[in-house]
Amino acid sequence: MPLHARTSIPDSRPAGRRERRRTEIRERLYRAALGLFAERGYFETTVEDITEAADVGKGTFFNHFPTKEHVLAAFGMERIAAIEHAYEKARHSGGPVLPLLRELATTMAGQAQESPALLRAIYAAHSTCTPVREELQKRLQQGRRVMAQIFALGQERMEIRRDIPAIELARRTQLIFMGVALGWAMNPEGSLRKAGEDIWNLYFPSLEANAAKGPHHSTRKNGSP
Repeated sequence: MPLHARTSIPDSRPAGRRERRRTEIRERLYRAALGLFAERGYFETTVEDITEAADVGKGTFFNHFPTKEHVLAAFGMERIAAIEHAYEKARHSGGPVLPLLRELATTMAGQAQESPALLRAIYAAHSTCTPVREELQKRLQQGRRVMAQIFALGQERMEIRRDIPAIELARRTQLIFMGVALGWAMNPEGSLRKAGEDIWNLYFPSLEANAAKGPHHSTRKNGSP
């Protein structure tokens, strides 16, 4: 076999090692950034702070994140990935969807371990920085669309009320549990998951299919007692 034919076949092993190394460095930068946001605040943390904490060169940051805002975009994408996973599980299982929605809500889309300081830093960045706020809106809309698909499945299976559109149920659920997370971050009594569970237990009955009939619904006919 000619030499050029032998060398034209790429060796995937070095490429695999490079990809693993790249993933490892990106994760180190990401975790270092979140840790510093919690400790110092988003605006007080520089790219140089992040690369120093991650023990990589300053230029390395920009190989993985074009800006600091993209770290928060990755943070948001973790939540969207959790919602997408729940949707796929609901779609393929054919079972009830409310338990899946409960898990999403009570863990804030799979992120129950957040520190109040980190959440405060993230909310502060959202409220005062236009690029971050725009990124948040984009992620909220993405997550809302996928969550609406879960609600729609529940409506098709006669499990969730159908008098309110699925996208509106998703919007209300997002707003409620964003408020839970913010309230907990401001006054972190107990765990974030426990706070989410308490609110879910109040909110859950309003989602059930029979909730559309109203609290005073009765099966009585023709005025019979």
